[in-house]
Amino acid sequence: MEWYLKALTQYAYFHGRARRKEYWMFSLISGVLTLALLKLDHLLGLGVAGFGPIAVGYSLAVVVPSVAVTVRRLHDIDRSGWWILVGLVPVVGSIVLIVFAATSGGTGVNRYGPDPKAVESTPAMAV
Repeated sequence: MEWYLKALTQYAYFHGRARRKEYWMFSLISGVLTLALLKLDHLLGLGVAGFGPIAVGYSLAVVVPSVAVTVRRLHDIDRSGWWILVGLVPVVGSIVLIVFAATSGGTGVNRYGPDPKAVESTPAMAV
């Protein structure tokens, strides 16, 4: 849940890098919440063709955080955030984005910032 909340708090932050764990945990929790809200819409008798206002509202609310965490994930493998547009190519684009998201990030600093794994593993400096 910590990774999901981290992505939500950085909802419009397109700079820097995101670890694989942050990206995949956000995607997993967001997907589970969407399914639960779809079920809730169905149980309440809301919606048309399987889509209800609660699930659609949630999906619209997480569009920007989803794009932001994906862009930061692309930055971690030293790719421009514009690579997200490859997802517009039917079938192949989605496969490419999944491969990119599953690829291990580069170690050390790249043009998008410091390695997020290294930043988390360094102890806080004493004041």
